[in-house]
Amino acid sequence: MKINWGTGIVIAFIVFISFILFFVVRMATDDRANHDLVTKDYYKDELGYQKEIDAETSAKNADLKLKLKRTPDGLLVVFPEKVDTKKLEGNVFLYRPSNKHLDFDLPISLSNSHLLIPDKRLLDGRWDIKISWKYLGEEYLHKESITY
Repeated sequence: MKINWGTGIVIAFIVFISFILFFVVRMATDDRANHDLVTKDYYKDELGYQKEIDAETSAKNADLKLKLKRTPDGLLVVFPEKVDTKKLEGNVFLYRPSNKHLDFDLPISLSNSHLLIPDKRLLDGRWDIKISWKYLGEEYLHKESITY
């Protein structure tokens, strides 16, 4: 049986469309392809975004900028020296964009002006750090992306 040009073109289109549909269905149903939103309650978190903007602005205006340093023991979060650590409370949230199972929270408990995040908790790669703290009734926020 001979196949003419028209039949060959139709067969090529059918094979190409089948190929594309196969990959679309495969990616839509595969559990390994993570289609989650950035956070579990994305839309609820979006409503509180103005509070974050205000807290970041407060930290910049009050000159309470934090410094992050990598040490052999882990990641060191250094608070400004003028902050009284007994009046400071807050939370450190580390977000791993590539794997939500590695995300974790740490409460801020300081005996001096720095907080150490242990090296064993941090895998190599990108981390988004969100440090929110309250000092003298005012809320502050520091956000940063690092490659550890």
